[in-house]
Amino acid sequence: MRTVLVLMDTLRRDMLGCYDSTNSAHTPNLDAFAAESCVFDNHWIGSAPCMPARRDIMCGRYNFLERPWGPIEPFDVTLIDSLRAGGVYTCIKTDHCHYARTGGEGYLQLFNTWELFRGQEGDPWVSRIDEPTNMPETFYGRVREQYQKNRELWPREEDMPSPKTFRAACDFVDQNAGDDDFFLMVEAFDPHEPFDVPDTYMNEYGGAGELDRDYFEIPPYKRVSDTEIPASAVDYVQRRYKALVTMTDHWFGTLIAKLKEHDMYEDTMILVTTDHGYFLGERDYLGKNYMHLYNELAHLPFIVKFPHGERAGERAHQLTQAIDIMPTLLEAHGCPVPKTVKGTSLMPLATNADALTRDYALYGVHAMTVNVTDGRYTYFRAPVSDNQPCFEYAAIPHTIRHKMGTECPEKIECGRFLPRTAYPVFKIPCTKPANIDQREDCLEEVHDSLLFDLKTDYGQTKNLAGTEAGAEAETQMVALLCRGLVEHEAPAEQYERLGLS
Repeated sequence: MRTVLVLMDTLRRDMLGCYDSTNSAHTPNLDAFAAESCVFDNHWIGSAPCMPARRDIMCGRYNFLERPWGPIEPFDVTLIDSLRAGGVYTCIKTDHCHYARTGGEGYLQLFNTWELFRGQEGDPWVSRIDEPTNMPETFYGRVREQYQKNRELWPREEDMPSPKTFRAACDFVDQNAGDDDFFLMVEAFDPHEPFDVPDTYMNEYGGAGELDRDYFEIPPYKRVSDTEIPASAVDYVQRRYKALVTMTDHWFGTLIAKLKEHDMYEDTMILVTTDHGYFLGERDYLGKNYMHLYNELAHLPFIVKFPHGERAGERAHQLTQAIDIMPTLLEAHGCPVPKTVKGTSLMPLATNADALTRDYALYGVHAMTVNVTDGRYTYFRAPVSDNQPCFEYAAIPHTIRHKMGTECPEKIECGRFLPRTAYPVFKIPCTKPANIDQREDCLEEVHDSLLFDLKTDYGQTKNLAGTEAGAEAETQMVALLCRGLVEHEAPAEQYERLGLS
């Protein structure tokens, strides 16, 4: 069995023609792939943002209930270890720069072989002390000096990190043509910001020369109304994002073409998805993390070409999440699914369109809201006013760009706090969500619980929480949330933090 997982960071569902034919980016290769695959209509985020989502994939269980952004833990039972134990060759090609930072340790090293292309975002790659010569004088949002240094090393599109990632995946196919037992993970950082894209793609969306600044490629994580960014610049960055989606689609197409060239496409299982969405001015938001997990962030694309083209051109209505990818791939390769896995294999859907998956999906960012959907309703449960008690559980106390618990080492406990493992972990008091910065009140956008009926209000504009019209549904969703916390072994204090005790 050959399997390929393609993960494109920050790929919004509505950018693909197979999900939204009216406002999508130009994605001819993904759309053609979708026509030959099964398109999942009810795929939801789990743990957010980037590294938590990857730990969901690697471990088949939610990261966000126990800890924020962080590395593979020594007690984790992973997809890659399980595949390798079954004799499957594993390889990853990626330009996801967070793997090389504090809080991203241990993922790449799981694979038989791995290749990381440097330079994305603020990756400390080019070692030039002096300021780069390409710093813009006027700009909206943010400019990273390090990224400006990095980008000088790719004068051509094919030299950029995500194109190099797809080219390396094509090289892997060339080198292993005819081999029949491997798992290849192709992880492109694009279309994550900075929305750095050649003008040839911007020309498909009205051109690049009309912005009244030298630069706008990294939006601030703020409300538009709290910035000086005009509507014309919001429109510009929306078009930049679409252009980058189109560039990523082009390079995805080269991988599909390479598989077909070697007659390896038809009997290879290929999964395409993302980790989360992004706000580009909708609801007055730019960025991610600090707001509720509305559908723009949480309702994700997921397209699966089953091993022999089963269900091609069909839609799947079942609820699915990233934690389902691990058991799906293990079953496809004939490997046993570890008991620690909380996801559900989707392989039965290849032959049975009505196969059961799950009846709810939990999702969230650690130390913020905990959310649940049953496919009809989405319910966002806000924490109590002081967001306490709240803890981070980790054997390796690293998180995004820093170490956990440095402000309160005397309050850290160590013990066997996680029921799935005898491995001791640190129990670290958490007073601030790790992914939220530049805000005095880290929860200012999520103080209230929200309930939406997706059947009548997919845009999530009418909050039913606390209303007579939504009382019955809210009771049901609270009960479903509590059931999910139990079934997914949430730490006991989560109930008190969420006002559920």
